[in-house]
Amino acid sequence: MLFPVPLPTLNPPAQQPAAAPEAAGCFRHFHTQHFVFGRAVTLRQVVFGLLLLFCLTPWASPPVALALGLVLAQTLGNPFASQTKAATAKLLQYSVVGLGFGMNAHAAVQAGREGILFTVVSIFGTLILGYFAGRWLGLGRQVTHLISCGTAICGGSAIAAVGPVMRAKDEEMSVALGTVFVLNALALFAFPPIGHALAMTQNQFGLWCAIAIHDTSSVVGAAKVYGDQALQVATTIKLARALWIIPISIGTALLFKQKGVKVKIPYFIFGFIAAMLLNTYVPALQPLGPIAVKLAKIGLTVTLFFIGAGLSAKTVRSVGARPYLLGVLLWLVISSASLYVILHTV
Repeated sequence: MLFPVPLPTLNPPAQQPAAAPEAAGCFRHFHTQHFVFGRAVTLRQVVFGLLLLFCLTPWASPPVALALGLVLAQTLGNPFASQTKAATAKLLQYSVVGLGFGMNAHAAVQAGREGILFTVVSIFGTLILGYFAGRWLGLGRQVTHLISCGTAICGGSAIAAVGPVMRAKDEEMSVALGTVFVLNALALFAFPPIGHALAMTQNQFGLWCAIAIHDTSSVVGAAKVYGDQALQVATTIKLARALWIIPISIGTALLFKQKGVKVKIPYFIFGFIAAMLLNTYVPALQPLGPIAVKLAKIGLTVTLFFIGAGLSAKTVRSVGARPYLLGVLLWLVISSASLYVILHTV
């Protein structure tokens, strides 16, 4: 299974700036142009390419890829920021569909049944808590709702879907996305060690990831590190949770009294379901499943590298303290409450 993602291209010499404005100190020479076969190339572009190649190897795991992207963003900067931003969403969607070829529909239905109650309670509980916490912190209504939806459903995807419905401003979208992405990065590193320390089963950990981690990419990344069964449970429940984007978007339009807005439907989820059904009921395709899953996991690793590379120091600083406080508060409540319930009931 191939991922039709556009590769970053280098600009010709006439269009390439002499040096990035943020280049300073010991990193300045990484922005200096060198001509190779008539093309302008900088050292930071070479470093980006080498890190990307490493993410395609078996030695790169999702946390490692995210960490490499973060280090790149905080030091040299992402030389292909616009290209990686455009590729991230599509690459994640194709990767999720590919994971469907490694799953059994019967097991997925069982996992979905176990997670439905957790999903409903956690979504509405997070939205209600977010409303009151946002008022307490003095945040704007729209920023509060965006962060709450991102925490309750599926991170950046929910914010991207709900924002246009409520006609949120670009800066409000940026604040909400920055908050969620930073907390996603923390969760990807923190959850697997916590799961092992508490001796959580594969099923427990997958359920916890799907409920308590915001973005699908980090959910799948953390579960992949923990084990294949955890990955299957987490992916199934998280995607079922993502379907709540539709009713929440409609409710948002009514709540904010917006008319004539278009609700964004996450169609890639139906691709995941189709892949899972094909893997279950079409035996002739089953030998291709492991190949598709392997490529999907590589795609996920690259996705997390792109996400990390997009979290520059400027992005982190621009959010401000209060949105982070709201995001952290919601995240701590939902993760600790769901962990307690899962450990005592599942």
